[in-house]
Amino acid sequence: MATPAADVDGPQLQLNSQSLDYVEQLYSEYKDNPDAAPADWRALFGMLANGTAHATATPKLAPPVFDQRLISDAKLADPKLPEPPETKLVLESHRLAAHVPPVAPIHPAYPVNGNGSGKHEELAARQERVDQLIRNYRVRGHIISDIDPLDQFRPRPPELDPAYYGFTEADYDRVFSTRTMQGPKQRTLREIVSWLQNTYCRAIGVQFMHIDDLVIREWLQSRMEETENRTELSRDEQLRILKRLNDGASFEQFLQTKFTGAKSFSLEGGESLIPLLDMALEKAGNDGITEAVIAMAHRGRLNVLANVIGKSPREIFREFMDLESPQRTGPGDVKYHLGYSGDWTTAKGNKVHLSLCFNPSHLEYVDGVALGRMRAKQDRYGDVQRRKGMVVLVHGDAAFAGEGVVQETLNMSELPGYRVGGTLHVIVNNQIGFTTTPTEARSSAYATDVAKLLQIPIFHVNGEDPEAVAQAVRLALDFRKEFQRDAVIDMYCYRQRGHNEGDEPSFTQPLMYQAIGAQNSVREGYLKRLLALGGITADEAEQIAKDRHAKLEADFAAAKDRDFQLSNPTPTGPWANYYGGPFEKAPNVITGVEQERLVKLLEQLTHVPENFHLHPKLVRAMERKRQMAAGEEPLDWSTAESLAFASLASQGVRIRISGQDSERGTFSQRHAVLHDVKDGHKYMPLAHLSPDQGPVEIVNSPLSEAGVLGFDYGYSLDCPEGLVAWEAQFGDFANAGQVIIDQFIASAEVKWRRLSGLVLLLPHGFEGQGPEHSSARLERFLTLAAEDNIQVVCPTTPAQYFHCLRRQVIRPWRKPLVVMTPKSLLRHKECISTMAELSRGRFHGVLPESASRLSERDTRVILCSGKVYFDLRARRQQLGIEGPPIIRIEQLYPLPMNQLLAALAPLPKGTPLVWVQEEPENMGAWRFLRSMWDDSLCLQYPLKCISRPASASPATGSKTAHEREQAELVDRALLRE
Repeated sequence: MATPAADVDGPQLQLNSQSLDYVEQLYSEYKDNPDAAPADWRALFGMLANGTAHATATPKLAPPVFDQRLISDAKLADPKLPEPPETKLVLESHRLAAHVPPVAPIHPAYPVNGNGSGKHEELAARQERVDQLIRNYRVRGHIISDIDPLDQFRPRPPELDPAYYGFTEADYDRVFSTRTMQGPKQRTLREIVSWLQNTYCRAIGVQFMHIDDLVIREWLQSRMEETENRTELSRDEQLRILKRLNDGASFEQFLQTKFTGAKSFSLEGGESLIPLLDMALEKAGNDGITEAVIAMAHRGRLNVLANVIGKSPREIFREFMDLESPQRTGPGDVKYHLGYSGDWTTAKGNKVHLSLCFNPSHLEYVDGVALGRMRAKQDRYGDVQRRKGMVVLVHGDAAFAGEGVVQETLNMSELPGYRVGGTLHVIVNNQIGFTTTPTEARSSAYATDVAKLLQIPIFHVNGEDPEAVAQAVRLALDFRKEFQRDAVIDMYCYRQRGHNEGDEPSFTQPLMYQAIGAQNSVREGYLKRLLALGGITADEAEQIAKDRHAKLEADFAAAKDRDFQLSNPTPTGPWANYYGGPFEKAPNVITGVEQERLVKLLEQLTHVPENFHLHPKLVRAMERKRQMAAGEEPLDWSTAESLAFASLASQGVRIRISGQDSERGTFSQRHAVLHDVKDGHKYMPLAHLSPDQGPVEIVNSPLSEAGVLGFDYGYSLDCPEGLVAWEAQFGDFANAGQVIIDQFIASAEVKWRRLSGLVLLLPHGFEGQGPEHSSARLERFLTLAAEDNIQVVCPTTPAQYFHCLRRQVIRPWRKPLVVMTPKSLLRHKECISTMAELSRGRFHGVLPESASRLSERDTRVILCSGKVYFDLRARRQQLGIEGPPIIRIEQLYPLPMNQLLAALAPLPKGTPLVWVQEEPENMGAWRFLRSMWDDSLCLQYPLKCISRPASASPATGSKTAHEREQAELVDRALLRE
């Protein structure tokens, strides 16, 4: 940070922190004898004493032009940029410090000094250039680091060459101050450059100077520069690395030999991932971590399962043989998507429970799932400091740069409702994405540049140097532990084969694969290093390889035994008392709550602390709820919801509701979290019901669907006993999380035997708000519905919603629940319930009208679901007609056919049924319902549909057009077509 000192009459010396010794000396001499100081400095010090000194900025110098993609993290000064603001020189008790913005490095074409030519000025000017050199190595040293095993060309920035600053060979043995570096406080220029190159330009290149926090930057500088960014490993540690490399390489070679051509998505070329994870888990376990959740894509997953997570290779081999009957295994998934759990014991005896998440081919979408799982585990064990659990996300380079859900996940890292205490990100950087090169796949220099939004270090490391990988792991985990933030290890390697084992990569990357073909394996390279160091003998190394191969052969022989069966673990731990399976196994539980208890809970929900300043409008809302508690007013939707939450929490149930604007509610209906109008502090009545209540967490999420929905789904996987809900701002927005819905929520049970009780709250209803604020795409969920995999409900009364939420927790049958929640019905005068309706009974899948009993006199009956029921009823009353009767189907899937047939039983055979829906004919529930209406039912009760015409868009954008369409639809239903 440099600036000329004082004004035009003062000295023209470039000042920064390394000029302080010189300035302090001058100032000390000035205080002892003002006349002893040079005239220009004497004038400056005199002005400082009078408070009149000021600083001006150095002219900006344009640097030479070179590849801007490689210096995007720290742009050089530009002559077009505005001058930095005027700053004052601050005289401290022991030093004179210049608090000014950074400026460009000095270009050798320009003079270093102004009009000064004294010895002190010349020394300080040289020191200034050395300081810039040191800083630029910290900023850009990673660009020339030796991180690429394929040694592909990377341009060298000129500012890393001492000649750029005017230094010649004659300067290399000059001594300079290195007070800002670790180690000796003085070094020659030659020693400085060597130290910087060793620290920042060998097999580890580090990006950290983008971090704004000075404490973090200095912590990283200290840790790296004091050791030249290397770690000294003991012989035992080196042998362990060799063994883990051997494990990884042997497993891949064995698969290629025994199952030639079968897809395994080999880790060959990136085998250092195995010792990397080994070292990470060892260190984490010894640092107090007891739970680790790991998520990764398919490349290398089988290797990680066998050599890290603890899945027996014989099970993997049996899966390759594919000998199990479908009746026993079910639909399942391919072997390289499967998850597993196991226990890791460190060399010191510390245990870490490992969970590898199941993951489809959608690569990065599992990231949020893993984070949610860890958050739930931490909450279960009371780890409020987020110190006992760690998430490890293993990424591919193309996916990390290319998939937007990565940014969504990174953004949650520091948010209070989603923090897990820091995630270790490991990029297995194959430098290719299927057949797409980095220049075709991203606009940034590195695949990891998106991670710089988190103000965290990024360690680029050569995967061919396992000891550099060890240093990166130790540094990253120490950083994570110290600051509880994410850390990124970008391990450069290559992909030995094509995208899969049947692919020919040289079609599209001939030069790359020529270079790969000339490479020795990382195991061979490391073994050669250890042999040269005398750390191991050739006989020892050969015996390690033989022992591992013999173990794999034994597992292979066991897998071929026809009596061998794959493990089929039963639910344990928190899932021991829960089950899935067919709808018939779901018990019909009582969900009512004693009325006296409901009254008391509602009174508690209206209480705020005495010194809390409530918004005037909410004062009136609270008074209305007190009237509801007293039985003077019926219950509306949000009150029934609050009572469902409160009654469950008071039973010890954990409540987590997450979504955009969930604290207040999109439609200003919930107000679960209150804000003091004078100082803004928050108060949540639901969290103050009783000392022994369950925790309640209602979270405003970031503006993200896929990442947050994945997180909450993951949370539900490790919190089966709680009410875990994700709420869309509008139901339409759920389509931005469709991958999570399709690949996880709807199919996890049949693919992976993973159960979830996640609740999706999706505002739905046609009210003239346009195509994107009308439909929660009910038809998509019903298209996904099969094998009793999910529940889809559309409750039309507050009591039904109350019982539905409580049923989701009380009964042990666990399935995701999709709720089409209302918008206009939140305040509809007819959408009400009584306290008595909450206190008795249960959720009903079918609701016949109580005032219009079905009989043989009815010539037709209307079936419907949701808000349109109130439109039909209002129009019927307006017309002064009694029929036709209306039956509401409240649960669309699993369709409660027995209840529906019981409601239709009084009708004579042949009575026509009309399904009425607001949605266009190709949307909504119609086509699903028609598919459920088999031939025998059609003969007994002919079924047709009244709806809007089929449409490519859910709704019109015109309020007038909407009202006309809705009126026509309702009249057609009531008055016959």
